[in-house]
Amino acid sequence: MDVLYFAWVRERIGVPREAIETSAATVADLITELRAREDRYEAAFSDLTALRVAVDQKLTDFDAPLKDVREVAFFPPMTGG
Repeated sequence: MDVLYFAWVRERIGVPREAIETSAATVADLITELRAREDRYEAAFSDLTALRVAVDQKLTDFDAPLKDVREVAFFPPMTGG
């Protein structure tokens, strides 16, 4: 699946996107796998209250299933303007 990172999440991880293979069942499981990779992922995912997630371009929660998902995107909350 493709994992996309936006704004400060991208800055902390150092790449805008990556293709990964995962056995994660949910977004939360994916985050656990990513955090275990390197310190930069740990830093990016240290405060989940500061993150939003979209699965196949639909906003969702961290307990969303990943079966047959092609894309997961992580980004900070957006503000109107």
